[in-house]
Amino acid sequence: MSKKLVAYFSASGVTANRAKDLAKAAGADLYEIRPAVPYTRADLNWMDKQSRSSVEMRDKSSRPALADNSANIADYDTVFVGFPIWWYVAPTIINSFLEAYDFSGKKIVLFATSGGSGFGKAVSGLQSSAPNATIVEGAVLNGRVDEAKLKAFAEKY
Repeated sequence: MSKKLVAYFSASGVTANRAKDLAKAAGADLYEIRPAVPYTRADLNWMDKQSRSSVEMRDKSSRPALADNSANIADYDTVFVGFPIWWYVAPTIINSFLEAYDFSGKKIVLFATSGGSGFGKAVSGLQSSAPNATIVEGAVLNGRVDEAKLKAFAEKY
């Protein structure tokens, strides 16, 4: 049996809730991907073209600084990486996270929360940040997802 980690970035708490549920169902460790400078409500205003999130998402080279680099990635075979979908891709802080560690030989399973969109180009947008890992599109986990379904999802990987 492989050792699993659920790493997540959550801007508003929704993804954090799904990550905690998934970690519990999978018997996995939990790690929060935190920005060095937390996002404010104004930063997340996608209708404001000058908001922090809008500026970051327009700039594919944007790499928001992480609050820490303390995840022991070497200890895990499978890493579930969760995030809210922004503009049909992962927030660029996920690239920051993937580039901060060596994921060689690891399986990265993406999960996300979304207000209505699917993964879009999330996998292709992240692959260059962890070129020696296998990144797979997992599932969009909106709303309440029962523990049995989360356990079945985790066991697929």
